[in-house]
Amino acid sequence: MISATPIDALAHRLARFIPVTGGHGTGEDPLANIRGALRVGLRDLDLVTRDEFDVQCCVLLRTREMVEVLEHRIAELEGTRAAQAPPP
Repeated sequence: MISATPIDALAHRLARFIPVTGGHGTGEDPLANIRGALRVGLRDLDLVTRDEFDVQCCVLLRTREMVEVLEHRIAELEGTRAAQAPPP
């Protein structure tokens, strides 16, 4: 879930660019509208949480380590096979 604090901060910054009209009492809160639009927009981006990102970084690191080990093992086996092959 996205924290409300950064959304509120961004909404306040964006609200500064909205011109103030003389029609007070229209029942619409521009800040609330901006917050809502930001929440909907960010939710639709299909973002991951920091925890999910960190978990995937760990998985990727372990996978890279395994690939390196397998690459070295394949190189060793290919070297052994080449050394055992009879000369032509």
